[in-house]
Amino acid sequence: MEIYFVIGGLSIITGFLSGLLGIGGGIVLGPLLLYVPPLLGLEPLAMRDVAGLTIVQGFLACFGAVLVHRKFQFVSDKLSLCMGSTIFIAAGIGGAASGFISNEILLFIFAGLAFTASILMIKPVRNDPEKPDASMVQFRWPRAVSVASSVGLLGGMVGQGGSFILIPLMRSYVKVPTRIAIGSNLAIVMLSSLAAFIAKAATGQILWVMTIPIVLTVIPFASLGGYVSSKVSVLWLRRILASLIASAAIWMWLSLLW
Repeated sequence: MEIYFVIGGLSIITGFLSGLLGIGGGIVLGPLLLYVPPLLGLEPLAMRDVAGLTIVQGFLACFGAVLVHRKFQFVSDKLSLCMGSTIFIAAGIGGAASGFISNEILLFIFAGLAFTASILMIKPVRNDPEKPDASMVQFRWPRAVSVASSVGLLGGMVGQGGSFILIPLMRSYVKVPTRIAIGSNLAIVMLSSLAAFIAKAATGQILWVMTIPIVLTVIPFASLGGYVSSKVSVLWLRRILASLIASAAIWMWLSLLW
């Protein structure tokens, strides 16, 4: 019974972060589910079970948070459709090609890309308004497609969604405001998470009983995170995101060393 309370508590934290920062949350929930239960004297969860739980959390968190960000007009449908469809295809290709390249090398490259993204997140850019209107956002489709395809391809190879890397690249290279990048990224990740959720559910890789605390907690707290995000300044959102992305990169490097 204790494990259900642990999963629920961790889902509250990651759900709130998803709504606040526009990430899927798997990059945070995965390590927490692996390491926290043993620290509390509970039976460790298998990596396959953790992957199933994180995909459920990621889909529900994005679903709850994207509704709030859309309410504030921070979600660009055109950008979400363009990058979401691209990353969906690219991640599938990357997953199929993962057996031809060393996973350790790919993970090292991915970690380096994440660390670079954290630096890009801190770097100030012009025209980053506090209250942008998604309907007025203009972007170059080739840039959006190139970012989504590269992140999707590499992420599919190493088994990472890469949503935390998309936001800095959308902001610095695709040239969309931070709040639009956060809100639209939620829609993009929701599409990719849905595909993975269907695949894992169809192949029996989800422990449905253990998803109960996730279902009960993640949507309301992801929605709460979305409301809080609209009140936090863009500068602080960038700083928090940069710290989280850098931490994820360090965790990947430590995983390689261990």
